[in-house]
Amino acid sequence: MDTALITGASRGLGLALARELARRGWRLVIDARGEEPLEAARAELAVRTEVVALAGDVGDPAHQRALIAAAGPRIELLVNNASALGPTPLPRLGDYPLAALETLYLTNVVAPLAMIQLALPRLRAGAAIVNVTSDAAVEAYPGWGGYGSSKAALEQLTRVLAEEHPELHVLAVDPGDMNTRMQQDAFPGEDVSDRPPPEASVPGILAAVYGEAASGRYLARELATPA
Repeated sequence: MDTALITGASRGLGLALARELARRGWRLVIDARGEEPLEAARAELAVRTEVVALAGDVGDPAHQRALIAAAGPRIELLVNNASALGPTPLPRLGDYPLAALETLYLTNVVAPLAMIQLALPRLRAGAAIVNVTSDAAVEAYPGWGGYGSSKAALEQLTRVLAEEHPELHVLAVDPGDMNTRMQQDAFPGEDVSDRPPPEASVPGILAAVYGEAASGRYLARELATPA
């Protein structure tokens, strides 16, 4: 049974992806900060497959090691999905609290690299790393300097890792706008219900994984749907 480790999987894109992988028979290791929503996700997924759920902060080295240990000796898919948005309303860079920016980078850049470093000995040739990114990494939107620059840094790490590990599929995948809590937090007071649900981005991610896509950056909804 193939094993996938997905961070930030109690809701949104992480949970949507976990549901589809469970349907396909993957063994799952998932995490999130909140114990109650994570347990609800575990109970739902456990109806279909083997699931290990560990609550904690993905930026905590002890939690990172616990996730990798729970995954076991072999990992076929690592999805760095857990992300922080930063302060809201989104501040302009001239006013951005630097301590908050450091925390944002810890979650969005340092933690994914830490997970990759720990997972590398367990990733066999052909395994996939999916780093979830955003169009804010490549487009300049006022107020998005903190989050966007952290995702830009993650994308550069992805590109370099791909060069250093040609035996792996190292992917930065942009799921596009989604109707999620993070999207709502980014646009307080606005109605984001017109955005597609997270499930709309899952087929593209799986297309990259199942199709053994070449390492690179992908827009999830532009990828073909896997069988």
